Amino acid sequence: MASGSDRNPIIIGGLPSQVPDFDPEETQEWLDSLDAAVDERGRERARYLMLRLIERAREKRVAVPEMRSTDYVNTIATKDEPFFPGNEEIERKILNATRWNAAVMVSRAQRPGIGVGGHIATFASSASLYDVGFNHFFRGKDDGKGGDQIFFQGHASPGVYARAYLLDRLTETQLDAFRQEKSKFPNGLSSYPHPRLMPDFWEFPTVSMGLGPLGAIYQARMNRYMEARGIADTSDSHVWAYLGDGEMDEPESLGQLSLAAREGLDNLTFVVNCNLQRLDGPVRGNGKIMQELESQFRGAGWNVIKLVWDRSWDPLLAQDRDGVLVNKLNTTPDGQFQTYATETGAYIREHFFGDDHRLRAMVENMTDHQIQHLGRGGHDHKKIYAAYAAAKAHKGQPTVILAQTVKGWTLGPNFEGRNATHQMKKLTVEDLKGFRDRLHLPIPDKDLEDGLPPYYHPGRDSEGIQYMHDRRKGLGGYVPTRVVRAKPLPLPDDKAYAGAKKGSGQQKIATTMAFVRVLKDLMRDKEIGKRFVPIAPDEYRTFGMDAFFPSAKIYNPLGQIYESVDRELLLAYKESPTGQMLHDGISEAGCTASLIAAGSAYATHGEPLIPIYVFYSMFGFQRTGDQFWQMADQLARGFVLGATAGRTTLTGEGLQHADGHSQLLASTNPACVAYDPAYGYEIAHIVKDGLRRMYGENSEDVFYYLTVYNEPIQHPAEPADVDAEGILKGLYRFKQGEKGEHAAQILASGVAVPWALEAQQILADEWNVKADVWSATSWNELRRDAVEAEEHNLLHPEEEQRVPYVTQKLADAEGPKVAVSDWMRAVPDQIARWVPGTYQSLGADGFGFADTRGAARRFFHIDAQSIVLGVLTELAKEGKVDRSLLKQAIDRYQLLDVAAAEAGEAGGDA
Repeated sequence: MASGSDRNPIIIGGLPSQVPDFDPEETQEWLDSLDAAVDERGRERARYLMLRLIERAREKRVAVPEMRSTDYVNTIATKDEPFFPGNEEIERKILNATRWNAAVMVSRAQRPGIGVGGHIATFASSASLYDVGFNHFFRGKDDGKGGDQIFFQGHASPGVYARAYLLDRLTETQLDAFRQEKSKFPNGLSSYPHPRLMPDFWEFPTVSMGLGPLGAIYQARMNRYMEARGIADTSDSHVWAYLGDGEMDEPESLGQLSLAAREGLDNLTFVVNCNLQRLDGPVRGNGKIMQELESQFRGAGWNVIKLVWDRSWDPLLAQDRDGVLVNKLNTTPDGQFQTYATETGAYIREHFFGDDHRLRAMVENMTDHQIQHLGRGGHDHKKIYAAYAAAKAHKGQPTVILAQTVKGWTLGPNFEGRNATHQMKKLTVEDLKGFRDRLHLPIPDKDLEDGLPPYYHPGRDSEGIQYMHDRRKGLGGYVPTRVVRAKPLPLPDDKAYAGAKKGSGQQKIATTMAFVRVLKDLMRDKEIGKRFVPIAPDEYRTFGMDAFFPSAKIYNPLGQIYESVDRELLLAYKESPTGQMLHDGISEAGCTASLIAAGSAYATHGEPLIPIYVFYSMFGFQRTGDQFWQMADQLARGFVLGATAGRTTLTGEGLQHADGHSQLLASTNPACVAYDPAYGYEIAHIVKDGLRRMYGENSEDVFYYLTVYNEPIQHPAEPADVDAEGILKGLYRFKQGEKGEHAAQILASGVAVPWALEAQQILADEWNVKADVWSATSWNELRRDAVEAEEHNLLHPEEEQRVPYVTQKLADAEGPKVAVSDWMRAVPDQIARWVPGTYQSLGADGFGFADTRGAARRFFHIDAQSIVLGVLTELAKEGKVDRSLLKQAIDRYQLLDVAAAEAGEAGGDA
């Protein structure tokens, strides 16, 4: 039989580890009986007996904790705590200086005339959790690798700045420029972790709650992916995510726990700061958030370490012969523990220990002061170290450490544990004096009574500061630090795009398939082919990407240990430990997290990856738009493909799938370069330029969004005199009108270009109108260029005034301009103010619905015949044609009768 020391001391399945065994002989008899049952009757019989015992225990009302939940004590027994290798006295002294500077920085940011605020209570509660990590665990990047990836809790940023100040990484001037990013440039510090705002400091943006834990899971998974594919050595990288207990209510926080467990991501540790408070109230006033989270994480397959009490509780728990103390801890709700954090020792003696003589006896020799300072485990360096060491040593599972703390810890009675603590940003003189005394800092009263409270630095040559430098040197450098070591990639030549530029001949294909063909050729490139990371939410076959399965394969760390049901097919589903494709299941949030992790690998690990994320367009910017902001913040790069785009193109799917607004949502993201191409050769130019801008010399921190469609059309070959600049800038003349008395211009994007060409023919044949057709590959880029021109002209009136590109292109175009797309009118309306002459837009405003493409387009009045009416209407306004023609057109084409429209092209998933 295994001895106690041979057993895993971390997962104990309900046994209160801190409660001593007062009758080990009896315990041994029970264990011997179980062993005998296993040896003599087998495991199944022993399992049956155990279940019957549990059932009988419940019948007898013996409280047996569920296996998913343990008692409200520390998971790691005191006897199992490892040696603490640091100097706790020095560490606490320096942490006190960090605590002071973090709070003073926020308080000074509230000075008259500034008043930009900040948060001090979150870091106050989690300071020790971070400090042990900084001093003993977080690996830096000095060895040229990626180090550890640390997702700092957003509201704790003041503490990270304060520590960096002590290490000479930031100056006092910078601390005083907290939240003044422009007015104090270049010294301004961002409110929260923002790589875009501080690209040499922060790595991961986390303040949009819930995205930190989601991003951390997929970062840990991306580390394994990169190593499996031989792209980067990530074997020493560990992902740490610091989270709040209130934050865990966000769906994204817990939504992908199963993936981390399923793939055995033991390179991942969540540290949940359980200070029992949300922003302005208790997380679970009537319940116990640590117990709830323990159950959820255990159920998802995680290793759970609870860090509830500090060392001052150890003697009390050692006395708990009857389990009365553990029972009291188990049954006291969080709201009451929050109250105990704010009350006197006498109150705690009476209300916590006072209702049972055995509890009263435990503390009869303790003073009220000692009882008041029975502390939480998240403030005890030695116990934190034990938890971190156990997490790093644990194999086969991700680990979550649930650490109980007090919000506003050490800030004084006006802050600690108060519901309003999160919103309190300024310390009074009395608060400062009490805080100083609590931290034992040598700051005289006069420095606190006159003017702004001072920062404290013990001296660059002091023992404590040198200790901190030595610890970071031993761990590979300072964190957080963002380093970009990646070199520009050798980009494919024009041969890689030749197929797309030939067109589709007589075959009809959707623009989704046109893109997939470009991607297939790029993935064959010997230089960069392996760096492409295709990502899809369970829709590879829909998008025609099953052709990649045999060669690229789907990444799965276990490989494929089953026979695929379609194994006889040429395009059979194929998984591999070295697979290139990420098939993240029905989870757009998970896919976007993979996109971000891959798209920022050039900085995280110094190895560029080129993610290609393809999804139903409705479920991109609408469903996961917050993550696309996270992507922009993290300076991630890559291609995002909104497939099945358009409000009328995905027939039969109905309202929830009919996307008429993603291009508009994309326009709100400054890092997003969005295109709505019509043909394969346009896609080729856009992709080529995207690779240049994101991965070539002088690379930019942008990502590309292309909307592509599932409607099969014929793709023309690239014209010999193609306007490549126009394709990239957003507008070029695709086909000039050939005959007609009256001139007009039709601007169309994406799938609407063929409608415009049909309208062009009708106008020439039936209405004597000569219309040019323009392909508007990017309404968004046209607007961006125009806005930049206006901004320049506003601020430089003495210089030659810039003319927006769209204005230049249309300056000599005669007649009214009519814009049309499968998007709501607000998309082409973005350029209205810069279009010379008369301008009208047609669009699919309103909810989508299920019907034929023809009926849907007739309903929204964006089909070819409706474009004809739009052009005639604008000509009538200019007096070029008689208004009576408008009613004739309506009647001729039966534009008021949706059922009269031809069904249009049917089918075409990709």
